[in-house]
Amino acid sequence: MPLHDPVHAFVPYPEAEVPRAATGPLAGLDFGVKDLFDVAGYPTGGGHPVVLAMSGIKTRTAPTVQRLLEAGARFVGKTVTDELAFSMNGDNAHFGAPLNSAAPQRITGGSSSGSAAAVAAGLCDLALGTDTGGSVRAPASHCGLYGLRPTHGRVSLQGALDLAPSCDTCGWFSRDAD
Repeated sequence: MPLHDPVHAFVPYPEAEVPRAATGPLAGLDFGVKDLFDVAGYPTGGGHPVVLAMSGIKTRTAPTVQRLLEAGARFVGKTVTDELAFSMNGDNAHFGAPLNSAAPQRITGGSSSGSAAAVAAGLCDLALGTDTGGSVRAPASHCGLYGLRPTHGRVSLQGALDLAPSCDTCGWFSRDAD
């Protein structure tokens, strides 16, 4: 988690070392991960204290997260998600609502709200989210970001908590198309 998180985008987990490749096409970029994806050294809480309590520290990293690490990107933390990824407003009763730095008077929207808030505030260059019914598309729109929801099954969700497996997709946020 970044030392300074003014938008409350990251879950305040203790920091653990997450190895990455020293070089690669994403070297020099930082990324956050919605707290549905497993990252070795961290729990996966899904925005819910009971899931968090049952999680334990993961020993494996989700393949999609691992691909970013192998491409040289640096993991900076797990981002807040709506409770069990089941909402479109971006507010978690247990962890609070990330702030929308692009429009502070408005919600971040969607269960990938922490990922969108982190990218919009410049705390990371890109962030992973999930989209079942709009949880990447809505926060991207609310926060003035690029948000991509690929075709279902195109990007692996192995090692991630699910909401509705027949509809869930892995998506991402960035401030620009490059």
